[in-house]
Amino acid sequence: MLARLSRLIPGLLLYGIADAFMIRAAVGVDSWTVFAQGVALHTGLSIGILTNIIGLCVLLLWIPLRQRPGLGTILNILLVGPGIDLGLWLLPAPEALWARIAFFATGLVLLAVASGIYIGAHLGPGPRDGLMTGIHARFGTPLWIGRTGVELTVLLIGWLLGGNVGLGTVAFALLIGPLCGITLPFFDPARRRAARDAERPAASSGEIALPA
Repeated sequence: MLARLSRLIPGLLLYGIADAFMIRAAVGVDSWTVFAQGVALHTGLSIGILTNIIGLCVLLLWIPLRQRPGLGTILNILLVGPGIDLGLWLLPAPEALWARIAFFATGLVLLAVASGIYIGAHLGPGPRDGLMTGIHARFGTPLWIGRTGVELTVLLIGWLLGGNVGLGTVAFALLIGPLCGITLPFFDPARRRAARDAERPAASSGEIALPA
């Protein structure tokens, strides 16, 4: 458990700092951060604090979906927000377009790395991930439909509230999946072993290949 926590906590803080890089880039962010930005404009609260509050509200939606949070779920709610505020405090806001693109690219890669680190700890999904799986388990809808529906809903609300939607939002949607496809196995030995087993030829499992 101590080893898993030593991965989970830095991974969640790094996730928040990665978000801060993309926020400072000001070329568009992911849908949940767009939502948090929009609410921040109307409440005066920091994006980090609102990320915590939104995560808690999403966790409450788990109740009718009969989902059970893990330790990682709780720490996700508590640590990602402070990580964002810490990153925004440390990072300047670049003005040149090339610097903003570099900030966004750095944040995107760091977020994929952070996802691999904290998900690999196997201490429970984040509140938003659990919402998607809960919708799937409760109503039988395909995972991609539930996830897309929720993401588009919060993106639309955040945009109407004034959140930053741009090319970065599209880039995030297109690239985060493939990047996590690289980082998740890299930081998760169990996932790597499962992938190797799936690729192992049938003959290695004791089956004898007969000539035609």
